[in-house]
Amino acid sequence: MQPSEYESLNAEQAIAYQQELRHQIQIKPLDKPIRIIAGSDISFNKYSEVVYAGIVLFKYPEMEIIGHASAISRTTFPYISGLLAFREVPALLETWEKLETKPDLLVLDGQGIAHRRRMGIASHFGVITNTPTIGSAKSRLFGKYEEPANAVNAQSPMYDKQEVIGMALRSKKNCNPIYISPGHQITLEQSVEVIKKCLKGYRIPEPTRQAHLFVNQIRVDAAGTSPAQLSFF
Repeated sequence: MQPSEYESLNAEQAIAYQQELRHQIQIKPLDKPIRIIAGSDISFNKYSEVVYAGIVLFKYPEMEIIGHASAISRTTFPYISGLLAFREVPALLETWEKLETKPDLLVLDGQGIAHRRRMGIASHFGVITNTPTIGSAKSRLFGKYEEPANAVNAQSPMYDKQEVIGMALRSKKNCNPIYISPGHQITLEQSVEVIKKCLKGYRIPEPTRQAHLFVNQIRVDAAGTSPAQLSFF
């Protein structure tokens, strides 16, 4: 199924497709060096069909910005918890295809396998693009954990029954943890270590923090333009 077809799905069909994609997830060691890492984010106004997507490229581990791409798109897929990939992936894929250089690893603002059906946006995007991905989320969607100690890099495993599906990581003292889970073609342990190396004094790791700033600037810049005048890629 092509992401352009997501608009035609209802919730039950979207869940069935997640179950299909789930069997393609590979949680395995990333065995190539990471020279370029990227972060992605989505921005939209509540109740609007317009979606703003952005990806920012960094040299790794220096975390120097070396490129970016963006897209403005539309979606009519409803906002349903657990199915956000069906709203966001089409615009992210448009952005991805504009990148002249593809990263070795992509960090997405959302879940990887820390999802009821193991199909958060990081896993979804990783599978359909055959790309190593990590989910770094600001809030918990699924899984139980004990609160990590109030110290930078303190961590606590997230469980679904007896299965470890992610890690709650204290990225900044006196702040809520972030929730790390592998998306595709990387392990949980590697995912946590990469995210730790991407922390630069903020709660949010640099790849998704900079992508958030980038995509929100795009949305602000477009604010004075009516939807009919926007250029949809």
